[in-house]
Amino acid sequence: MKKPRKLRSQKVGLAPGTLVHLGERRTTQPDIALFEYDASVLKETRFASLAASRGHVRGPGTLWLNVHGLHEPEVMAEIGRRFNLHPLVLEDILNTDQRPKVDDYGDYLYIVARFFEYDAASGSIGSDQVSIVLGTDFVLTFQERPTGTFDPVRERLRGDKGPIRKLGADYLAYSLLDTVVDRYFSVLEQLTERTEGLEDRLLQQATPALLREIHEIKRETLVMRRAVWPLREVINGLTRADQRFFKAETQPYLRDVYDHAVHVIESLEGIRDLIAGMLDIYLSSISNRVNMEVRILTVITTLFMPAALIAGIFGMNFRTMPMLEEPEGFLVALGMMATIAVAMGAIFWRRRWLG
Repeated sequence: MKKPRKLRSQKVGLAPGTLVHLGERRTTQPDIALFEYDASVLKETRFASLAASRGHVRGPGTLWLNVHGLHEPEVMAEIGRRFNLHPLVLEDILNTDQRPKVDDYGDYLYIVARFFEYDAASGSIGSDQVSIVLGTDFVLTFQERPTGTFDPVRERLRGDKGPIRKLGADYLAYSLLDTVVDRYFSVLEQLTERTEGLEDRLLQQATPALLREIHEIKRETLVMRRAVWPLREVINGLTRADQRFFKAETQPYLRDVYDHAVHVIESLEGIRDLIAGMLDIYLSSISNRVNMEVRILTVITTLFMPAALIAGIFGMNFRTMPMLEEPEGFLVALGMMATIAVAMGAIFWRRRWLG
C-alpha cells in the first residue's frame, strides 16, 4: 500500500518557524488533556476547544499536557505562547517527518521519537511521530492521533503506582520514553513471527509471491531501524548530559531504557540477517529448479537424438542403402530407435539423472 507523501514543497519560501502542518490529518479535531499532580494530589482536565483552555490557571506541582492532532497551527501557537516555546520547536512538531533527535533550548529539552504498530491484516507497520518537551516542572507531548501508547502511564498516575508522582517531570519523561521503546518489542515479536513463518513456507516452495513478502518485511524492518538507531543515540545523550533536566535518581532508569533500545536494535539486526538468509534460500531454490528443468530437457533431447540420427540416415537420397528394399526395414528402424532410447534411459536412471 502506497503511503501518502508529506509535501515539503508547501514550505518553500516561507520564513523559518512558520507553522505549517506537514503530514496526514489523523484526527477530526485536536484533543487536549492536562494532568497536574504532586505526591498527594492529581487533577485531570480535558479541553474540548482552544478557547476553553485559555481560562485555565495552572496549579502547583508537575504538569503534563498531551495533544492529539497536529493539523491546527493555532493550537500549537497558543501552547507555544503559554510555555514560551521557540518557533523552530513548534515548526518541528507540525512536521511529522522528523528524525528522532534531542535539542537543548536552555529552559527545556525538545525530544522527537516515533511510535510503531503492526497491522496484522495488511502485514505492514504504521508509524506516528511523538514530540516531547521537557521542562523543569512540566512535560508536553504532541501526538498525531490517539494510539493508547501512553495509557499505562496515565493509569500509573491515577493509581499512584510506583514513584511516578513523587519524582517529578524528569521521571514522567523517562516513563513516556520507556513506553515508546517497550512498544517496539510487541511490534518486533509480531514481525519475527511473520518472518519465521515465511521462512517455513519458503523452505517448502519458493514462489514470486513469497519473494514479494520478503521484500515487504525488509522494507518495514529498514523503516524501524531508521527510527530506533537515532533514538538510541538520543537516550544515550540524555544519560550523559548534565543534570539540569534528568536528576541523578532518574539517570539509572534512563540507562535501562538505553539497554532496551540496544536490545531492539540487536533484534532488528537478527531479523535482517534472517531476511538475507531467506533471499539466499530463494535464489538457491530458483537456481536448483532451473537446473532440474534444464537437466530434464537435456535428457529428453538426448533420448531422441539417436532416433533423429537413424531417421536422418534412412532419409538420405541414395539409390543403394541397406534394408530399403526389405519389407521389415521400417519395423527394424523403429526397433533400433526404441532399443537405443530404452538403453539410454536405463543408464540415466541408474546414474540418478532422471530424479
